[in-house]
Amino acid sequence: MSQTDEYARLIEAHIPDAKAKVEGGGGKFEATVISDAFEGKSILAKHRLVYAALDDQIKSGEVHAVSIRAYTPGEWGQAGGQL
Repeated sequence: MSQTDEYARLIEAHIPDAKAKVEGGGGKFEATVISDAFEGKSILAKHRLVYAALDDQIKSGEVHAVSIRAYTPGEWGQAGGQL
């Protein structure tokens, strides 16, 4: 399993009904996450959920930076996105 696949799996395990795609390397990653758990949450609250899923990797320095795009399924559909 690749590092990005492992990070996506961690996010999906931490956030209920999440679908995640993680790209990048060298400690810098981009995560796109879709979940009903984001409903009614601010952007900051959404990002905190994703950061919490990767907390151990961030604390160890394995992940130096992560850019997060977090959507509810409705927001993702309106954006025309596909994972």
